[in-house]
Amino acid sequence: MVKRSIYLDHVQDQEASALVVDGVLQDFFIDTDIPTPGQIYRATIDRPIKGQGGYFLKTPDGSAFLRKGKGLSQGSRLLVQVSGFAERGKAIPVSSKILLKSRYVIVTPGNPGLNISRQIKNEERREELIALIRLNLKDFKEGMILRSSCKNAADKDILDDAEEMLNLASKIFSDDSSEEKLILESDKPHALAWREWSEDAVVFSENGSFEIHGVLDLLEELKSERVETSDGHFFIETTRACTTVDINTGSDTNPAAALKANLATARDLPRQLRLRGIGGQIILDPAPISKKDRKIFDTSLRTAFRKDSVETNIVGWTAMGLIEIQRARVRSSWK
Repeated sequence: MVKRSIYLDHVQDQEASALVVDGVLQDFFIDTDIPTPGQIYRATIDRPIKGQGGYFLKTPDGSAFLRKGKGLSQGSRLLVQVSGFAERGKAIPVSSKILLKSRYVIVTPGNPGLNISRQIKNEERREELIALIRLNLKDFKEGMILRSSCKNAADKDILDDAEEMLNLASKIFSDDSSEEKLILESDKPHALAWREWSEDAVVFSENGSFEIHGVLDLLEELKSERVETSDGHFFIETTRACTTVDINTGSDTNPAAALKANLATARDLPRQLRLRGIGGQIILDPAPISKKDRKIFDTSLRTAFRKDSVETNIVGWTAMGLIEIQRARVRSSWK
């Protein structure tokens, strides 16, 4: 039986939460003093970026960058949501597409329609969920996505959550003031744990739970650039431009050992990047393998990232036998 544990505590005076499954740290959130994904601003259009279709905006927390925009006039106001963590010295990345995410639903203002997570595969349950929303929330105009957590949830919990998010959307978009300001703060780590880790788990919320239950020791392992696997090891090193991942077999240099080391890394790499808060450009240097084994490794890598919660694009192999990966910056780093 899988043992899932959620820990709600503080690290270095910052609110934090950790998910541990069978003794392995699977996910981790920690508070930060910089703008985080989910925050909503009423921002001021500053200036367009010629040739890129983007705009620089002004917010109470500094300059922001809107990648896609059209017909926006300088000095006008616009609701935007933080979409990722800013790189050092760069503007806050924002989007004009607002998503209000909670445990059971995601409300999508301006994009009407009712959708259900693809992870809920039982057709009977999908029909029940559609009927539940249609019969009890007849007049809502916003779009709504029912998350995978609705699969076994109580109807009342789903409806309460949906109503709360719809009311929040109404409050945000009915605010007719024109001042530049922070409209909605993002969820803190303890709220994120409730929102994102919906499967059954034992919850430990007493002060010092990280130390008592060994979570601090698991976090300490993230400070090392070297990661041991069942069939070798790999190094994760971050520079200002990109992150490099170097896979090694150790003293065993036969072709089978190299493939095993690469596959072991593929299985653990999404977790390591998630826990370390690594995004942006990632260059993967596999242990040397034949071209016929590249397809096996590539399939394993894509399967592993497909299961990850952070949007990741595996661009492909380079002429030098490296793999280029582009990953969203939606997690804060901790060391």
